[in-house]
Amino acid sequence: MSDQYERLNLIIGNEQLNIIKSKKILIFGVGGVGGNVCDALARSGIMHFGLVDNDDVNITNINRQLIANTNTIGKKKIDVMEEHLKSLNPDIEIKKYDLFYLPDNNDIDFSEYDYVIDAIDTVSAKISIVMECQKLNIPVISALGCGNKFNPLDLCVDDIFNTNTDPLARVLRYELRKRGIKKLKVVYSKELPKKLQQQIINENGKLTPGSTAFVPPVCGIIIASEVFKDLLKS
Repeated sequence: MSDQYERLNLIIGNEQLNIIKSKKILIFGVGGVGGNVCDALARSGIMHFGLVDNDDVNITNINRQLIANTNTIGKKKIDVMEEHLKSLNPDIEIKKYDLFYLPDNNDIDFSEYDYVIDAIDTVSAKISIVMECQKLNIPVISALGCGNKFNPLDLCVDDIFNTNTDPLARVLRYELRKRGIKKLKVVYSKELPKKLQQQIINENGKLTPGSTAFVPPVCGIIIASEVFKDLLKS
């Protein structure tokens, strides 16, 4: 009898698919990047998710975020993502963490998970995630800056210490090196940031980055592919 994993099974086989189904994934951020990570992994057999996000869906999310539409504005992103993943497979198990993850706000047991995905923007939080994963020997992958970028073909997978052109990567390299971190798999764009046509200051007093429907979602798909391949290797 056919099932939703039939086409994937043709490529990797039932034994490997069962391995994938047993893995638990922790994802920080379910927005433009993380939302597409969740979607692709759920369609690829992942059955256990930890979702970390405290944002609500905003109308400005519609241009790039999988779960954002006129019917979900104002709803919790992790709740909408849970509903979406359950619509793909009702047997998927989801643990939700409704919090803004920071080094001093991190009530999450990383040891429950087989792979960690960092799809958030806050530098201190990204560093904390990497440090926790290193301590527990859990594989981790980080998304770097997708704001003010236009061309998804400039996205690539590399070690953080081989990156260039990305301002977020520059800060992370410096901070991770200080802490003795020698490697970190990342997805980043080689594209130079576009000049903004106007400036919008957000509620935190920072400049709001521009975004497109192309770069963040493709970044998420690339991350999902890397995680999937790493889990098969393991």
